[in-house]
Amino acid sequence: MLETHVEMTVFEAILARRCVRSYTAQAVSLNAIHILLEAAVHAPTALHEEPWAFAIIRDKQLLKDISDRAKPLFVQELQGTGRAPGCFTEPNFDIFYGASTLVLICSKQTGHFVAADCWLAAENLMLAACAMELGSCVIGAALTALNTPNIKVRLNIPEEFSIIVPIILGYPSGDTPPSPRRKPLILTLTS
Repeated sequence: MLETHVEMTVFEAILARRCVRSYTAQAVSLNAIHILLEAAVHAPTALHEEPWAFAIIRDKQLLKDISDRAKPLFVQELQGTGRAPGCFTEPNFDIFYGASTLVLICSKQTGHFVAADCWLAAENLMLAACAMELGSCVIGAALTALNTPNIKVRLNIPEEFSIIVPIILGYPSGDTPPSPRRKPLILTLTS
């Protein structure tokens, strides 16, 4: 069933998953994408609402156009935050890091748990991608551009839907070392 399958426990996948920001030109197959979406829709969801819908973008020119639109919008968002825009001001910088596929988790629903449900689906998708030896990374800097009316029209996403989670997918061009993690901050542990 899986094209590239690594026997991995869930805990191993959690520890092995990385935010990958360098990809080969190899495209992720439609079969692999369908497997990842199947993993995503098995995420827990409040009140069994399953509020998600998905958009898959594999067109290189469209990805470039979205990247070019997203960069100046993200630089504007950073103004006044004290955070430097860094590479986002460079004309040749690709906000999607050369990934062949962009998966958008969307919803037209509103409510307290919709975003949480979509993020749970995102984590399932990213863990499954890791087990299939695919890289993934959430590209939050693209959210404002992706939710503009012009981009949504180009992506055939109905107006009433919001993009909640943009995730790039692809084959990593090398190893991504682990980032140091803090120990859990436990506020209370009762017995």
